[in-house]
Amino acid sequence: MTDLVTADMVEAYGRDGVVLVKGLWADRVDEIRAGIERNMAEPGPYAAENLKPGEGGRFFDDYCNWQRIPEFREVILNSRVAEVAAALMRSDSVQVFHDHVLVKEPGTTKPTPWHQDGPYYFVEGSQTISFWSPVDPVTEATLRCVAGSHRWEKEVLPTRWLSEENFYPDPERYRPVPDPDAEGMTVLEWAMEPGDAVAFDFRTLHGARGNTAMARRRAFSLRLLGDDAHYVERPGRTSPPFPGHGMQPGQRLREDWFPYLTRGAA
Repeated sequence: MTDLVTADMVEAYGRDGVVLVKGLWADRVDEIRAGIERNMAEPGPYAAENLKPGEGGRFFDDYCNWQRIPEFREVILNSRVAEVAAALMRSDSVQVFHDHVLVKEPGTTKPTPWHQDGPYYFVEGSQTISFWSPVDPVTEATLRCVAGSHRWEKEVLPTRWLSEENFYPDPERYRPVPDPDAEGMTVLEWAMEPGDAVAFDFRTLHGARGNTAMARRRAFSLRLLGDDAHYVERPGRTSPPFPGHGMQPGQRLREDWFPYLTRGAA
């Protein structure tokens, strides 16, 4: 255990698939803010605007930029995030998957749809973790996670955020997207200070409220892999796609593209 992670937090992560990590990047907030502004000024090939015509505000997201944005690279490689990830996943190794920026400007009423990250990815495993960290105080546009959803037998159907179309051509292999509030599911959410982070399993169902406040809501996410994470084939183009990777089902992700932050004994 560390001063950031207690035994109770490790137990809760395994049980609920999500915990709050106070102050994970409290000393890196200005750096992450600078990286987000650089990302928005110089968007990558996967950048998206997630509002339909007539919807107010701005909902920007982009991912897979950490290798070209020095602020993100520094935070990933030289902070305590690998130590925290290893403890929560109960994993000896920690491997980078990708980064993700999500910005909701004031007056953006659109919520982030309920979804699990796992079905979009070409990776599976019981040891995965995503950190969602705001660089603005958050009381309203918080991340919301359904406790225990990482243990559901059937994955939730992935959909496209803007068009709301099914992501893959075979919806029957997935369960429909639920309405956790209407169905009485246990939803966990927290008011957060800049640098706090919600840590959650790739399979945890989550979404976020709209931002009707007068302040921005900028968030930086980092997705990491543990010992048993491996490549899987999906029934269509994944997100992120990582074209030309050359990996085969069951393999660990290639470390020249997805470097290790810590590596356990062979």
